[in-house]
Amino acid sequence: MSRIFISGSSMGLGLMAAERLVDQGHEVVLHARNADRADDARAALPKAESVVVGDLETIAGAKGVADAVNALGRFDAVIHNAAVGYRESHRITADGLPSVFAINTLSAYILTALIERPKRLVYLSSGMHRHADANLDDILWRTRRWNGSAAYAESKLHDAMLAFAIARRWPEVFSNALEPGWVPTKMGGPSAPDDINQAHLTQAWLAAGDDENADVTGAYFFHLKQMSANPQAHDPALQDRLVAICAEISGIALPA
Repeated sequence: MSRIFISGSSMGLGLMAAERLVDQGHEVVLHARNADRADDARAALPKAESVVVGDLETIAGAKGVADAVNALGRFDAVIHNAAVGYRESHRITADGLPSVFAINTLSAYILTALIERPKRLVYLSSGMHRHADANLDDILWRTRRWNGSAAYAESKLHDAMLAFAIARRWPEVFSNALEPGWVPTKMGGPSAPDDINQAHLTQAWLAAGDDENADVTGAYFFHLKQMSANPQAHDPALQDRLVAICAEISGIALPA
């Protein structure tokens, strides 16, 4: 059985994946943004090993979450699930960053860089990433007019880029990305058309390591099947630029 940490798992798909993994006999540590959400998560999944509390919106908060995870010992897998959605306004964090970038892109990078290296890394992307451009020259939206949908799609492209960058740099780790579908969660909205009962299965499957078909790296999945990603996600030069940008903004280098 595996030991798995899931960011952004006090509700929604993160919690659903956690419930499935616990039911399969795995040890799962949840993550909540604040104490109230942590209490809700404990009530929803009392069999979880622990709940790490910390706000991934800030660089300091993401560092604190990584420190708390490391204090609990080594994990076999980390699922990078935490995100805000496509309806997010142009809100600037205490670090001077758009909240969509800070939470969806930068916190995933920080947790990847600082959490003791697991055997498996799983990054949640979105089907919206297919029509996005990485826009690394204006990743902080300083020259473009804000568009929440485009910012979200870009961030989900960045998550796939990060997954594939790790697959290149850390060949001993299975690092993959997936899209769960547009499902009726708090983020997706009540009118989302895809099947909520399928949305959490792939991330749990990739993280658990119980199926040799999941022993791949640098791949993109939808409903347990490999599929093509936005070509930019596979571009090593773009991947390296994204890593360098995140390292510069956060002050945290990605370990070799």
